Amino acid sequence: MSPPRKNVLIFPAGSEIGFELYNSLRFNLHVELFGASGKPDHARFIYPSERYAEGDYYIQNCDFPDKFNALLRRWAIDFIYPTHDSIALHLAACQSRLAARVIGSPYASALLARRKSLTYKLFADEAFCPGVYPEPYEPPPKFPVFLKPDEGQGGQGTCLVHDAAELRRQVAGNPGLLVCEHLPGEELSVDCFTDRHGVLRFIGPRTRERVTIGISFESATVPLSPDVQAIAESINRRVKLRGAWFFQVKQNATCQWKLLEFAVRPSSTMGLYRQCGVNFALLSLFDAMDSEVRIVSNNYPARLSRSLQSRYLLEYRWQHLYIDFDDTLIINGKVNVQALALLYQCRNRGHRVSLLTKHRYDIRESLRQACIPEALFDEILVLRELDEKHDFIDPEAAIFVDNHFPDREKVHRLLGVAVFDVDGIESLIGGLM
Repeated sequence: MSPPRKNVLIFPAGSEIGFELYNSLRFNLHVELFGASGKPDHARFIYPSERYAEGDYYIQNCDFPDKFNALLRRWAIDFIYPTHDSIALHLAACQSRLAARVIGSPYASALLARRKSLTYKLFADEAFCPGVYPEPYEPPPKFPVFLKPDEGQGGQGTCLVHDAAELRRQVAGNPGLLVCEHLPGEELSVDCFTDRHGVLRFIGPRTRERVTIGISFESATVPLSPDVQAIAESINRRVKLRGAWFFQVKQNATCQWKLLEFAVRPSSTMGLYRQCGVNFALLSLFDAMDSEVRIVSNNYPARLSRSLQSRYLLEYRWQHLYIDFDDTLIINGKVNVQALALLYQCRNRGHRVSLLTKHRYDIRESLRQACIPEALFDEILVLRELDEKHDFIDPEAAIFVDNHFPDREKVHRLLGVAVFDVDGIESLIGGLM
């Protein structure tokens, strides 16, 4: 018998980490995904409306636990995935008052990870700990030095300082800055997983390339070196960790790896190792359910590249798709996979689909050769050359997809139906769950 499905809330849902968690779990048979955010964000383009909420869910508000618990109870949430360091820390602190279990490490570990000063103090006796210069900076630090906030992420609030006068000026304006040694070398992120027994089960280093707003827009797996492995094992030995976590290291002038920070949450780029078989989000969930997990990692190099991607919400409700065949479903002799995805989405949602074509050959044989099932269509309408497509369309809650502009123009003008060229199909495809 299969275990019951677990209701999992990703919060906040609209971050890159949230989207990676969503993609990691969305197809799993044991998971029902929900999302919530404190403000309008991209997540509302991803989740079905009945499984997404935006509201005044801000952890600094005194009524946060009550409002958040009301949401958890409404959806019968079993587990919460925090996607931000501060939220992971806060939820860990108030776990006993929450109506669902927070996936991740305990509060003490989250606090240690959130404050770099505590991290560096804990690992001060390790060779991988970077130099930190406390006030009054005597003896003077070796310039240049790197300034970073004690609590921060994504490189926000950091700067490189080249002399004592600039250092005094920067620190005077922000006394919470840490003054650290400058690390000019290569940088790595290292994705890790520790099970409920405290065993470090996986270590996955990867490059940080084309970094924007603290996110690697390009990243590649690299072999695990003994020194990076030793850093991972030291962190795991000295900090109580559970589930997915990661750390970042950078080389000094002599190519020695130094610890920048670690975090007790998944990284936004952990999807790179997911494509090698290591699903950190799913491993963490099963581990939180006290299940024994196994890991199978494909041993091949992999590379990830990100780009901005658009999603659309059209304020137009439709139930009946009319779609063309030539140069719409089939383009240059090949199946348009995006159009085929739309057909299957219609099937999943119970929308009616009519194939409306002037195909000059046997349409059923052409569908067979393209491996497109006839069953995807509620009806197949083959028109004669002089027939007008608008005469065969019922405009009630309909849309029309066709590459041919004159046909689209007539359908829109005469029937008032929304019409789409092939490039508009992407706006019709939502969350395919």
